[in-house]
Amino acid sequence: MTTILCDSFKEMMSATTAVPPALERLTSGPGFHWFGYYDKFQFCPENRFLLDMRIAFDERLPTPDDVIKIGMIDLQDNNRWIELGESRAWCWQQGCMLQWRPGSDREVVWNDREGDRIVSRILDVRTHELRTLPMPIGSLSPDGRSAACEDFSRIWNFRPGYGYPGVSDPYAAEAAPGETGIWIMDMDSGDTRMLVSLAQLTPNPGTDNPHYVNHTAWSPDGKRLLMYDRTDGAGMGTRVFTIGADGEELRLLAADMHISHWAWRDSRHVVLAVSVPEAHESAFMLFEDNGSGMPVETLWTVPVSSPDPAWFTGGHQNFIPETGGEWVVCDTYPMGPGKEQILYLVHLPSQQFVLLGRFQYGGAGEGRCDLHPRVSRDGRWIVIDSKHDGKGRQQYRIQRKK
Repeated sequence: MTTILCDSFKEMMSATTAVPPALERLTSGPGFHWFGYYDKFQFCPENRFLLDMRIAFDERLPTPDDVIKIGMIDLQDNNRWIELGESRAWCWQQGCMLQWRPGSDREVVWNDREGDRIVSRILDVRTHELRTLPMPIGSLSPDGRSAACEDFSRIWNFRPGYGYPGVSDPYAAEAAPGETGIWIMDMDSGDTRMLVSLAQLTPNPGTDNPHYVNHTAWSPDGKRLLMYDRTDGAGMGTRVFTIGADGEELRLLAADMHISHWAWRDSRHVVLAVSVPEAHESAFMLFEDNGSGMPVETLWTVPVSSPDPAWFTGGHQNFIPETGGEWVVCDTYPMGPGKEQILYLVHLPSQQFVLLGRFQYGGAGEGRCDLHPRVSRDGRWIVIDSKHDGKGRQQYRIQRKK
């Protein structure tokens, strides 16, 4: 591979001499395969097994009767697919929250539905012992002992691409009920407690649009939890909060911006992707978790290619492990007349960019297929979901040169 370091995103987009690294398709028919969001352990600790979900259709929203197959790919055995289970609680963007349990080399976790309740499963992939916990996970703590639990039936009312069908929301008519919000669940005992309610997050619920909470993410030290409080399906109705694992010290991280995705850089700082319409760009801004609600600095920007300056281009940012927070992998939403999704690296100290690939966009609306770049735990491999080669939704792997 010829690695070309570019001094800006714009220069990277116009570079013609760079040779992107080889792309390996990991999955194929029967059916369509994907993993979903970018903030979970998809690789096992040894990088041999890669988690995967399979379904027979690709575009429409799921119904309560649609079941996905849960499996893992053996990267050392011709990408052989090994079936592990199934789920009736899933969505296109985040799947069923499938992931390896942090701190374990044998337990896999995902969400499922039993009748009129959403639960989570823990499977030991060696003994095939399966346990069921009483609530669905949104995010697992870094030590794997606790889960932040979200109300996916309420999320379905607002953003079907992120919620689950099949369970009604009893508080659908209320703007900010005190009975729903975020819970903490013990991953061994299944004991749960409410961490924060929608009523606590909303000062004047009687005069506000309906709220829901999504996108929980633990800080790297496990002491605080990030969450998105939203009042619409897009970013403008978003306030980002953090709260202590004990339910104390609720802090506003950001608000009054068109906020999209996040990544904890360390246990005090978060990078948020923000649309800046007046500048015709998406900005990746660094925020300190101190309650100020204001960014510390802008780390890099991506130009907006749509005639509508409010269109969001910048995608899903993910810090590369074992690089001391210096390298980030990121994607974009469709750019330019070719509607290409761009996969790239950013070296933050030097502000240099590396092109990893251009991918023809596939899908529409909540059935779209974002790249959602995930990284192996040693930082060597990057895996994406894509429809670019006419095979429908499949998974692909790229090796990152150190």
